[in-house]
This record gives sequence, structure tokens and C-alpha cells, in this order.
Amino acid sequence: MKYVLIGAGPAGVRAAETLRKEDPTSEITLVGGEPGAPYARMAIPYVLNKSITESGALQRKADLHYDLQGIRYLNRKALKVHARADGGTVDLDDGSTLDYDRLLVATGSSPSLPPIPGTDLPGVVTCWTLEDARAIAEKLQPGNRVVMVGAGFVAGVCMKSLVGTGVKLSVIAGRAGQILRTMMAPTGSSMMQRWLEERGVDVITQGRTERIEPGPRLVMDTRVIEADLIILATGVKPNLSFLEGTGAQIDQGVVVDHFMRTTVPHVYAAGDVAQGRDFSTGEWVVHALQPTATEHGRIAALNMAGRTMPYRGSLSMNVLDIGGLISHTFGQWQGVEGGEMVEEVDEENFLYTRLCFKGERMVGAITIGNCNHVGAIRGLIQTRRQLGEWKDKLMHNPHQVMAAFVDLGQHRALPSAMPA
Repeated sequence: MKYVLIGAGPAGVRAAETLRKEDPTSEITLVGGEPGAPYARMAIPYVLNKSITESGALQRKADLHYDLQGIRYLNRKALKVHARADGGTVDLDDGSTLDYDRLLVATGSSPSLPPIPGTDLPGVVTCWTLEDARAIAEKLQPGNRVVMVGAGFVAGVCMKSLVGTGVKLSVIAGRAGQILRTMMAPTGSSMMQRWLEERGVDVITQGRTERIEPGPRLVMDTRVIEADLIILATGVKPNLSFLEGTGAQIDQGVVVDHFMRTTVPHVYAAGDVAQGRDFSTGEWVVHALQPTATEHGRIAALNMAGRTMPYRGSLSMNVLDIGGLISHTFGQWQGVEGGEMVEEVDEENFLYTRLCFKGERMVGAITIGNCNHVGAIRGLIQTRRQLGEWKDKLMHNPHQVMAAFVDLGQHRALPSAMPA
């Protein structure tokens, strides 16, 4: 059996290792599109703030790990997939071709650049790769002017490494009107913004970015900002162009079934490119999270190797640490139609809690500044337990989540059946 895995992020690496355990005599080829050994993208902020070295970002530390596993690793990019009923081929950027019996697409995502002139100028970078991290690190000198275009999750992750370095940081939220809009209620967003501003960050929530000029300088319709470095953090898009013409169903990502299979025979998908089942809603969505990617890779590999292993679904979840203020969002934190929610706000101490309910189930939550009970919150959402009398208790006092978690027996194993 010939397995080809395109993408050497957490999904691809976990899949390759799982396949080796399940099928010891198979031929496994892992294709990575960046120079060097596979690394974890989520480690980049820690490289930037010098919590770890670049070697600490590697997914596997041993130099010969992949060789010892019998996994062939190629630093190449996939250009085109030619699918057949019994397998297919993959064209690589060096002109070579790989044959496969089973194919995993785990190519992750790449930065989505704003549609303005000047994004390719010197001094303008994204915050996505180790190469980007090196370019940013060179400019993290006290007093240097750093402008970040974008104020969503990607920007928030990058800000973790910039706040407190002594740089003069400006964050452009622009017409979004608030930072972290896609992962935070307005009350929480304004709290996070105030936290940043009190630490010297200039947060700009009005105006339109028009272009970037040599310097570099950012030109808006309301002002011009001179910079030593401009970081573009305006979102990401899945890497799927090489699947054109295969018949794969593509929406937000490539759509997979409960077994991580795409609509193309013998082609599976995992990680940020895979549009799989949301545990709490039952809808098919993309969850760009490393734990989700890792589990995707494991489940996909088991099914590629001949097992019948359904994926239960993933829970939407984000964690941000910006200058020491930690926030968590889970599930349907916006609330649901016909549902209820409770909020508790302590502006002075930067504490915020929101719990969202649908009937007697908790379906979403936001916490800022209080990490004590996030495990209990996640458990109550992910296990879909009926809260009974605890629902009213939590509506009156959301800090009783741990008591509810324990009383409802959440220490027991998750139910084995997938939710309907």
C-alpha cells in the first residue's frame, strides 16, 4: 500500500505515525511545503518572545525521527492531484510525480492578504511561518514602530509576542469597529482593547486601509502611519488549489464525512483544510485548531489503513494570551436563537464571564481573566449534558460551573455515541 500525505503540520505528522503503526510494511511519503523539518505553527509566538528556540518548535525533536519510522519526508509543494477510481498521482513542484493508493490532504492554510497595493514591499511580512518569525524578531527592538493590520485571532496570537517588548505597536482593526470581532462579544472585546491600551498599544478601530508605501508606511483614509515593520494579520485561507478538477466538494474547506473521507475515492482530508463536523452544532465547519488537526490526522489514518473509525466532531475553541490577559471562547459563544445567556463583568479587574444555554444544555461560553473553571465549562459543553436545576443556578451565579460539573458526574468518560 502506498500512502501519500500532503502537508507536514500536526495533522500530517500524526497521520504518518499512525499509519506506520497500523500498516508496518506500507510505503509512506510525507510532503511538506516549507524548508526544514516539520514544525508546529502554534509555537511561533513562543519563538518570537524567546520562550523557546526554533528547535523547540519542531514537532519531533530527533533528527532521524522520520527515517527511523520508515517515513519518507520530502520538502516539496504539491501542484496537482490526478485522481482515479483506484488511486492516483500527485505532481510536485520539482517535476516529479508520486503514485498513491490512499491520499491525505493536510495542507493547512496560508495568510489571506488584504486587497491593497504594497503588501509585497520590504518591511512588510505576515506572521505565519518560521521565516516570518525571523523577520519580525529582527525588528523587535525597543522604540521600533510596528504596525499590525488586522485585529482578529491571527493578530491576537501574534500580539502575544509583541506586547511588552518595548516596540511602539499600533493595531489596525479598521472598519471592523472592534478587535477580536469573530471570537469575542463586544463587552469582552472592549475589555481586551482597554487592557492593550493601558500597556501602550495604539488600537485604531476606525478608518480604511488604502495602501502601503515604501518606508514602509501605512496609508489610511484618516491618517498615515510611519513604521519600521508592518505585519499583515488579516486572516487565513485553506490551501486547496491543487485539488481543482478532482471533483472534491469544497466549501469553507474540503468537505469530509464522519470518516474524514472527501468526495473523491481514496482521498481523505484533515486539519485546517478539512470541513468536518462541529460537535456542539452538528454542522460541517472548519476548526483551525492544533488539537483538532492532530485528532483529524489520527482518525483519517485509521480509516485509510482499513479501520472503520468515525470522528465524533470537534468543539470550536480559542485561547488567547495577550500581554498576560487570557481569554477562552467555547462553542456557540454568540448565543443561539431562543436560548438564554448570563454575563458577569468586572471591568476594574478585567474579569468577564458569559455562559450561553439552549434549553437545559450549555452550548457556549467566554471567559476573560479567569482560567479556574475552563475545564469544567468545556466539559459541560462537550458532553451535552442536561443541566436540570443547575441551569437556573448558573444563570444566577455563573461561577458555580465547577460545582455543576462535579455534581453532574462530568468526571466520567464521554458518551461513546455521536450526537444526533
